[in-house]
Amino acid sequence: MDRDADAGDGARGSGPDEAPGGAPASRVDRRTVLGALAGAGSAAVAGCSGPEPDDASTTDLDADRLDELAARFAPTLYFDSAEPWYPTDPRPYASEADGETVVDGFAAFDGYHERYDEAGEPPNPTVFYNGMRYEDSPLAVVQFWLYSAFDQFTANFHWHDWEVLHVFVDLDSGDPQLYVASSHSRSVPNNEFLDPDPEVVPRILPELGSHSSTLSINEIPDGFRRVGEEGLLADITNTTIDTVEDLLGIPIAYGLPRDEGARLPFVVPEYEGEPIYDHPDLPSVSESSLVDGALTVRSLDALRSPPTDLPLRETGIAFRHGERPDDGDDAALAAEAAESVVEYELVESAELEDIDAFTGPQLSFEFAVPEAVEDAVASHITTTGVPWEQPRYENPALDVTAGNHRSEMADRYDAIADDPSFGDEAARGLDAVVARVTRATESDEAPDGEGLTTTESSVESFALIESDPEAVPTFAGGVAVANGVPEGDHRFTVNGAGRAPHSERLTVAADEAVTTAGVDGEIPLVARENARKVELSDAESEVDLTRTAIEDDFAGRIYDSAIEGSDAAYVHAGGAYTTEVRDADDEVGAYRVNPDRPGAGDDGDEGDGPDAGDDAIRIERPETGAAPLAGYVADVAEETRAAVAAAAAESDGGDGDGGAGGGSGGGSGGPSNAVNGLERALAAAVDAAERAEERAREGDAEGTERQLANVLDRIARIEERLAAAREGLPPGLANATGKRVEQATKRVEQARNAEKL
Repeated sequence: MDRDADAGDGARGSGPDEAPGGAPASRVDRRTVLGALAGAGSAAVAGCSGPEPDDASTTDLDADRLDELAARFAPTLYFDSAEPWYPTDPRPYASEADGETVVDGFAAFDGYHERYDEAGEPPNPTVFYNGMRYEDSPLAVVQFWLYSAFDQFTANFHWHDWEVLHVFVDLDSGDPQLYVASSHSRSVPNNEFLDPDPEVVPRILPELGSHSSTLSINEIPDGFRRVGEEGLLADITNTTIDTVEDLLGIPIAYGLPRDEGARLPFVVPEYEGEPIYDHPDLPSVSESSLVDGALTVRSLDALRSPPTDLPLRETGIAFRHGERPDDGDDAALAAEAAESVVEYELVESAELEDIDAFTGPQLSFEFAVPEAVEDAVASHITTTGVPWEQPRYENPALDVTAGNHRSEMADRYDAIADDPSFGDEAARGLDAVVARVTRATESDEAPDGEGLTTTESSVESFALIESDPEAVPTFAGGVAVANGVPEGDHRFTVNGAGRAPHSERLTVAADEAVTTAGVDGEIPLVARENARKVELSDAESEVDLTRTAIEDDFAGRIYDSAIEGSDAAYVHAGGAYTTEVRDADDEVGAYRVNPDRPGAGDDGDEGDGPDAGDDAIRIERPETGAAPLAGYVADVAEETRAAVAAAAAESDGGDGDGGAGGGSGGGSGGPSNAVNGLERALAAAVDAAERAEERAREGDAEGTERQLANVLDRIARIEERLAAAREGLPPGLANATGKRVEQATKRVEQARNAEKL
């Protein structure tokens, strides 16, 4: 995919490539990672927006020197075994329209497959090159442009595709200084490598279907490594995020997820509501012409759970330049790593510059959002632009998206501006929204079906900013970066195959370099088969709601969003939640939501995921102030009391000695007595909280305060009883009781501080 191409036919860009714009201690703390991203990592996503830096002007390279450098640095490309579209020459598909030379999407797509089928091999294998030299500087750049007839990716697709590799070369020494390989969009940093080995041929691993160009620098020619390990080099030198707690380094660049163990589900492009291969103007295109069906889902919500059996990357065909003057080991490596090797022709891109446009109608795919926020819609632009009309064609340094690389190049060459909006100080001007997408699953520390944890996802997702029609893919196991987001309010939506979507409202401030979405930068998604929708609306309420949040007893806060009167969020059916609401006066209310608890259907049907029709947990008339907060405390205390009583009864019936956990008999003052004492303390807290709610609804401020103080006394008694009863309780219930006591204490304090009864 071509990262910055300007679209033809009035479109803005070229799909994803030209788009503008409480973890357990036993695992990596992703929230810490995202906190570090807001600081140290901001330079890594710089260079994607704002004014252009004041680099020196460029001029054409001497023709002989350009040909020499192009032959020397012509890359070898290792394609996925499922790749349908290889670099080719677009000129056979050019035609005249209204006095312009254009390449029509239908003609190129169909013609490419017709030629491929006839020849049984990729037609017209070609790589184009261009060269520029910075004035009064030894710095020059050779660009390698690769054209594909179509782009089918997981989040977007479009007619035509242009990718580019920039090789920055010092003309005095002849050594390469920097490789810059184009990524998916302005929102995703390019894959870059500083100071590559001058004796090693540049290698590219194109992303399946999308052709986003990932570098391969390490000793494995067809493998990508984000971080150097096991004696191998890393394949990118983009800025790394180092967290204080775990020293985890995450270079921020798209990379190659399927080579990093992450699954990428592909979707079928549609035109006018039908799969593109059914169009009458594409007689040579069939379903088998697209990305292999083993990697494809027919829509994002077609699966009940994320597709964990999708194949990872395997190398198929290698493309290499057969007339390189000093081949070294490249030919042998390609023959060993690939199923077959195709030699491509190297052609100067100047021969294409009479082409005025690459055209084609708009394509689309499904991007589901919660029903309450259906205004966030993805519609995808038409086609790619013309590379030779892009600013980076003449100033390749505009494609340096890692701030550490621009700063280093500026230190070496006066021609490159050390612009603060592009370099290490980019944090002051960056306008990115970032998050880490994780997977919500039930916790082993909680009672069955009543507590969550979050873990790293094995399936990549897609993120969409409401103001931008382009979805961007996550990378590195769930990192979402949406750059170039304008100041103001936005809706940020994340979706993935087999998952219920997440959608939230957030504000991008002018004085904040990075805005973290989710809670502390983490967004846990839920498998559709486990999802329950929580809805609320102030339509029949006396308050104007402005914000809502959801906290799980074990995973903590998992959702937090500004709202405009109504909201909807999907939660895991195996969690137990506190839903918090805030109004325009910043008053707070809280409600208990426990989907799997017996009797939960009384407050909302126990539906079966997002497809369960009208089955949802609804908070119809939300309130704020002391009364609903006290009512919440009564609800959570009663829920816990009932669970403790049930555990005690089960234990009594199980061993006959009255011991709640199989311990001493009831008359000996052992664990069963302690459990009974805990139940009584919880019952007392229920009574006190209910009385506090009654006083608040009666408008009795002094009485409410007295009863809230009484609730705190009862909670202190619960904590004492819990310490004595732990041995007699199931471990999950003991843990849950402690978590709920903490939540109840927090809500009592909020009630005591409330201005509103």
